Amino acid sequence: MKNINLTKWRYVSSAISMLLMITSLAIIGVKGFNWGLDFTGGVVTEVQLDRKITSSELQPLLNAAYHQEVSVVSASEPGRWVLRYSDIKNTDPQSTDTLQNNVDIQQALAPLNSEVQVLNSSVVGPQIGQELAEQGGLALLVAMLCILGYLSYRFEWRLASGALFALVHDVVFVLAFFALTQMEFNLTVLAAVLAILGYSLNDSIIIADRIRELLIAKPKLAIQEINNQAIVATFSRTMVTSGTTLMTVGALWIMGGGPLEGFSIAMFIGILTGTFSSISVGASLPEFLGLTPEHYKEQMISDMP
Repeated sequence: MKNINLTKWRYVSSAISMLLMITSLAIIGVKGFNWGLDFTGGVVTEVQLDRKITSSELQPLLNAAYHQEVSVVSASEPGRWVLRYSDIKNTDPQSTDTLQNNVDIQQALAPLNSEVQVLNSSVVGPQIGQELAEQGGLALLVAMLCILGYLSYRFEWRLASGALFALVHDVVFVLAFFALTQMEFNLTVLAAVLAILGYSLNDSIIIADRIRELLIAKPKLAIQEINNQAIVATFSRTMVTSGTTLMTVGALWIMGGGPLEGFSIAMFIGILTGTFSSISVGASLPEFLGLTPEHYKEQMISDMP
């Protein structure tokens, strides 16, 4: 791989990243998110049925009965299911909500010809959902501020800005995917977004640390050449790390089922974009901001009082 081609590739990929980020922000602003029950509020009911009944049999009946997409999750024991749904009619959370829900579920699952035992039913109010959304946003903000503080301490601000922009790029791209597809955005997806921050930060720090070492070791070398050498030196490690992580997340996606689908998809996209942005934006932005070996040149301290 010629260095000049690598430089051109970095510039082109950085331009693509900028266009994707602008497009992603527009998608988020126009489409918004399909908030899950964790944020909007709703009803969570646990039922016990015959062990032979599967989720594919439950889902159509519940969707038709409640006129909405009902989340059906297998619980810890065979035949036990956790149902999540919203907009329950004639529900009074202060008194008869559990009784009303029991009747509705038994009627909805009557075609199965199986005994339906409702183990428990609870209502998540909109106020609690709003608090969860606020706390989730606060957690994301605190994580970003902590990362910003660490990068500012560890690197010169130009290198730190490249790593930070790569993090923002990855998070925005994942959020845009969920806004575009209108997949449910719940607490597990939020957990995946926070995990993506840590994973992408790892790649960015490896490359930035290598750039810093080359700036100190080879101060006469052009910054474009230093960035290229840093990417080449860390490329194999980045590919091995990302590849093995993608294999794990892919297995989780395939075998984890519906409850972990949002988490797995978010992680899969985050790993791909994190690897791409760390190599392209994370290395190119400091160069555009004027990073030179002089910024890491040791300063002589005068002995004069």
